[in-house]
Amino acid sequence: MSPETTARERLRDTAIETFARRGLDATFRDIAAAAGVTPGLITHHFGSKERLRSACDEEVLRRIRAVRDEGIAKSAQEQLAAITELDEQGVTIAYALRLLREGGPNAREFLDRMIVDTAASLEAAVAAGVVKPSRDSAMRARYMVASQFGGLLLQADLLGIDLADGRELIRRVTDETALVALELYTDGVFADRTLLDQYVATRGASPR
Repeated sequence: MSPETTARERLRDTAIETFARRGLDATFRDIAAAAGVTPGLITHHFGSKERLRSACDEEVLRRIRAVRDEGIAKSAQEQLAAITELDEQGVTIAYALRLLREGGPNAREFLDRMIVDTAASLEAAVAAGVVKPSRDSAMRARYMVASQFGGLLLQADLLGIDLADGRELIRRVTDETALVALELYTDGVFADRTLLDQYVATRGASPR
């Protein structure tokens, strides 16, 4: 890795932290102060705030994808250990939540790409035998991403936690919902499959 690339990545990571902490309206001056450099150096590496934000989006997507993909290969014990360490992803999640709350074309593109990544990860998990297949894998991924990130945004409001404190948000939500989430994903809710079977028959979907 060249010194140029290393410097650029350090600035990008500082930008992610600054945007997560201060909001997406943080300026080059804010990021430069956090990085201990001049605003001109950020301009040198990224040219514009739009290009800097794009680089940050790419990295945050990569981080989220990496955490999800790594989970597929972990044992149950390792996954439980990972749950206790989720708050380490606080900056990454805070950035993603700020972007989704901001809305607009960038948020829609970010969401769509996260859904595509999630669908691919779920398919890999299905192939590995750790997740059940779905009649509509793409829509399942969309539903899961919307539920997870929409739920985090709602929880932040209900718990009175500023998105700047992504670590605290992840910790509180994990402490309060890990059991019921695992129960829901593992055992389901309904005692029998009558409603599902009737819906499938009415809609003409493939039975399973």
